Amino acid sequence: MARKDTVNALIRRGVSAKVSEAIANAGFKIGDLKKAPFELLLRYLSEPDAQDLLDKIGAKKKHMDMKPKTKTKAAPKEKDEKKLKVRRTDLVIPKKVKDLNPQEKKIAEILGKKKVSLPRSIIEELAQYQDHLNLKIKDLEKVIDMVLEQYELHKIDPNESIGIVSAQSIGEPGTQMTMRTFHYAGVAEISTTLGLPRLIEIVDARRIPSTPMMTVYLKSKEKRADSDYARMVASSIEETILPDIAGVRTDLDGMKLVIEPDMKKLDSKDISIDSIIFALKKDRRLKAVVEREGNTITIKPEVPQFRKLHQMYEIIRECRVKGIEGIKKAVIRKQGDEYVVFTEGSNLAKMLENDYVDSTRTKTNSIMEISQVLGIEAARKSIVDEAEHTLSEQGLAVDKRHIMLVADMMSNDGDVKAIGRHGISGRKSSVLARAAFEITSTHLLKAGIIGEVDSLDGVAENIIVGQPVTVGTGAVNLIYSPELMKKKKRD
Repeated sequence: MARKDTVNALIRRGVSAKVSEAIANAGFKIGDLKKAPFELLLRYLSEPDAQDLLDKIGAKKKHMDMKPKTKTKAAPKEKDEKKLKVRRTDLVIPKKVKDLNPQEKKIAEILGKKKVSLPRSIIEELAQYQDHLNLKIKDLEKVIDMVLEQYELHKIDPNESIGIVSAQSIGEPGTQMTMRTFHYAGVAEISTTLGLPRLIEIVDARRIPSTPMMTVYLKSKEKRADSDYARMVASSIEETILPDIAGVRTDLDGMKLVIEPDMKKLDSKDISIDSIIFALKKDRRLKAVVEREGNTITIKPEVPQFRKLHQMYEIIRECRVKGIEGIKKAVIRKQGDEYVVFTEGSNLAKMLENDYVDSTRTKTNSIMEISQVLGIEAARKSIVDEAEHTLSEQGLAVDKRHIMLVADMMSNDGDVKAIGRHGISGRKSSVLARAAFEITSTHLLKAGIIGEVDSLDGVAENIIVGQPVTVGTGAVNLIYSPELMKKKKRD
């Protein structure tokens, strides 16, 4: 939210959206910009943009070599620069692609001699077969030639209308999908949306799924098969609010609230009365005196009023004592040799901070949450996996490349967009293509007012005006020259 506020504040001051985004992504706020050295801004902006930014926000240009105001204390800007230098020198770029093994190197050398290339995944698969079969070099070359031939056959032809093919390939099987919304996700206590409603959720880029759910794996390798340990982890992440473990009654005579904990529930969830008191005191909304009297807790408002007492009661009903916010329920199930925790509700950022959770395998079905926490590449992968799982669960086989194209279109500009008038279809450059989808008159009227030009490059707009579409054979022109043909015949 702070980043968005910074962007909006800069745009209101006349700063361009591009510069505002760059500054907000670097972690600056308006107050920081007025104090920041000019050299620090040049790390993120060009010199004209940095100078224009300072002029727009009414700040003076400051340099690193400015003397500090006090002799004993270093200037804040110098400290910032020192931290930045340390961060930059300690930067380690992780190696994302592993080195080729001996078999893969052998295949890569053969491909190099032939002056051709294959995707890394195919090279790895060939190397695995070579390990099992131990083929001679001549036989391996023959196999590679056959693979290259098949690879060329499976390449997409130039000017192929891949968007239409993908839409048909996903849409036609989609008509066979069930309309039932809820299915049980392996455990009877937790249901999740599958079928056509789930596919619509994915392509609409819904901010919150109708049934958010997480699959949580345990971090400790030694205790993954321990059911008691898995229950303890499930209990620690399941959100527990005060009414779940205690009764709350209002004492009007004493003008106070009395909380009576259920000791059996406290024991089952491993919660103490002191932890309840700590949770109540931590809630900033609750301005009251919290006291313990034996096994009961009393809360008195600072000002003895019925309205304050009622407000306190509403706050207490929402007070979270234990667990992660948003995780309504957590159950365990054995998968193979280990126990896995399934949750109703999702909070990926907080879950990854949990010491008991394996952050490398834990996942959520909320694509927008993945985009916010892990970035756009992870969100793109999630779109592919979720759509593929939804279709395969219904027994529908769709080529992964069609789903990957949809995921690429939804995420190619760094933000997850819906396939609709608020996303991809609404951002098309062609006026007629936008008008052909939805709200026709609005698009045409707006385009007429601003004088927008349509170059008729796509499919929909050419069909509207009655021209051949610019795909397949319509994308090339054939020219017949009689004189040239006569010359060839004479030769």
